[in-house]
Amino acid sequence: MPPEPLRVLITNDDGYLAPGIRALAPVIAGLGYEVLVVAPLNDESGVGSARAGMLDRPIRSESDSENGVTYTGIDGTPALAVTLATVGAFGRAPDLVLSGINRGANIGVPIFHSGTVAAAVTAAGQNTSAVAVSIDSEDPGHWETAATVAGEALGWIAPEPAGTVLTINVPDRPLAELAGVRHASLAPIERSRIIGATAPTGEPMINLEAPRPDPVPNTDEALLTAGFVTVTPLVGLRALPDDTAANTLAKRLTR
Repeated sequence: MPPEPLRVLITNDDGYLAPGIRALAPVIAGLGYEVLVVAPLNDESGVGSARAGMLDRPIRSESDSENGVTYTGIDGTPALAVTLATVGAFGRAPDLVLSGINRGANIGVPIFHSGTVAAAVTAAGQNTSAVAVSIDSEDPGHWETAATVAGEALGWIAPEPAGTVLTINVPDRPLAELAGVRHASLAPIERSRIIGATAPTGEPMINLEAPRPDPVPNTDEALLTAGFVTVTPLVGLRALPDDTAANTLAKRLTR
């Protein structure tokens, strides 16, 4: 018998009704993958890897079908969707996870806040390789470009060791107008600053402002601005390969 096609879990943090996931799933199914779509019922942007309060309780879900693909929404976060799928809640566990297409770029060190990226990192924690894909627009006109790149990226990670994670950002432009594909480092943290403000009622307020300096060369921010698809491999939490940190701490505590 021929081998089963690779099963791909597609999730996101914008919700299972979002246009990004609806544009992505049919493209991946058309490439011959077995597609499983499980995503939040509602927008869960910026939740990171949150699952607190969502375990040990019944989880509400609903489904619909479009273009031959079934979309399931769960009352929970993207990380929970990945956890449920990888332990078999929706049948055979996925071989790969694809998170997106996120509306808006996910760039720089603060991507740990992103539910889209956190879904991919959660998959890695379950020993499953994953790709997080975002498009550089809050109102995209070229979902198909990001979907095509995502399909290619699945081919990049499929032969790699289990737990490989890529975060990819795609310019919102036609495929033929992309400048290319580049490896990118994460842009550094931008130091926010506090600015005094006053409410209309006269009460003091705090306003947190994020300055926008020029992008650092060869970072995801700079390359995306220049029209490149940016690819950044991620490594999640891991123990150091030796006891250096523990030994250093022990010495300080026993002085």
